[in-house]
Amino acid sequence: MGAFSWRSFVYALVAFFVVLAIGTVGFQVILGEGWVASIYRSVVSTTLTGLDTRPEGTGAQLFTILLLVGGVAIFLYLAGAIVDLIAHGAISEVYAERRMRRTIEKLRGHTIICGFGRVGRRVAAEFLATGAPFVVVDHNPESVAAAEALGSLVIEGDGTHDEDLTRAGIAHAKALVASADSDESNLFITLSARAMRPDLVIVARASVDATARKLLLAGASQVVQPYTTAGLQIANVVLKPQVAAFLDIATTAGGEIPDLRFEEIVVSAKCEPCGKSIKDLRIRDATGAMVVAIRKHDGTFDVTPSPDAVFEAGDVLIGVGTRDEIAELEELFAPREAAVG
Repeated sequence: MGAFSWRSFVYALVAFFVVLAIGTVGFQVILGEGWVASIYRSVVSTTLTGLDTRPEGTGAQLFTILLLVGGVAIFLYLAGAIVDLIAHGAISEVYAERRMRRTIEKLRGHTIICGFGRVGRRVAAEFLATGAPFVVVDHNPESVAAAEALGSLVIEGDGTHDEDLTRAGIAHAKALVASADSDESNLFITLSARAMRPDLVIVARASVDATARKLLLAGASQVVQPYTTAGLQIANVVLKPQVAAFLDIATTAGGEIPDLRFEEIVVSAKCEPCGKSIKDLRIRDATGAMVVAIRKHDGTFDVTPSPDAVFEAGDVLIGVGTRDEIAELEELFAPREAAVG
């Protein structure tokens, strides 16, 4: 069964009203009847309801025959289109699309996934497991259907088009993932998104090093090369199988160790721990979580930080623990106003 065509339906509807208008004017000119009577005669002649009386005069009768042939043909097409409209559920689709549009407009801090291929679907699976909000943008019917099957918010469009990114809520998004199968598409997606949102976090997929460099120049915050990452993972599985297995299940949402979580927390100048050391805060005793690394505000990493390591504004700590322990750690580093609120 083919898709319902709104354009054809609108054209037929316009044609039907044009025929009614022609019939009204024709009857008014030929028979000299009033406008209301002419409209009435035109309607009953084109909607299969029949005629009250046969119009007088050969001209009026011939005009009526022509009006019947044209009007009835269009009316029958409209009747079939209405049945088709109901059969395809096009009305419910319109309401569903409008409801989805309103939902996207209310989103704040979500991620836009441009391209729902193998990489995009894996990203979406992780987001679903953690409850992170996201919107999918793709023009491939199979990809759109796959995203809808997951219950995701979907924009059928192209991430290289500004209007489609706007529909996906880029104005209030936290990040964008350029995960199309084509490096060229990811480059244009990155350019478009960066032009619209200079502060947006953009993670782009690249197949080769040359494209990775261009994506960074285009404004990508970070570039991921699946083939390089896969090669590194394979090497680790061979050389350090137990370490690789642990990291795989520990860093995958909903993995075999569901209570173990890695989390990154930004140190704000307004939080209580700012300016204090790990030893001063007694993080392990207070929260149960461990700080396994600190990314300093200059971009360097302090791995396995000592108890004397001091937290400074702009640092990002990498913590590990259970869900409850991570929640305690996040509360400890929450800004004072948020903690009081």
